[in-house]
Amino acid sequence: MSRKRLNFDSEYLELLVNGEKRSTIRLKTRLRPGDLVDVYAGESYVGIAKILEVRSKKMSELNDRDARVDGFKSLKELKKALKKHYGYIPDNTRLSIIYFKFHNVKE
Repeated sequence: MSRKRLNFDSEYLELLVNGEKRSTIRLKTRLRPGDLVDVYAGESYVGIAKILEVRSKKMSELNDRDARVDGFKSLKELKKALKKHYGYIPDNTRLSIIYFKFHNVKE
């Protein structure tokens, strides 16, 4: 059986390889803790990651810690990226924060 995929834009490749991006925020997910996923940044295969945890938070509940774990310097930077990927997200929208750890990383 093939693994699920976790896809990122190619702009996140370096953050993923360096281990600076350890979570991702999605509008919806089917991923569950314990899942093994193939991670891609654009067309580049990054490696296999294990899903550690999936948390639900409202857009208005995101904080600077969430931003840093997601590879951003600030909450403002994170919200700007979310808007770029998804468009406007109302404050009461529930998001999924997916925490992951790589099993192997392609050098």
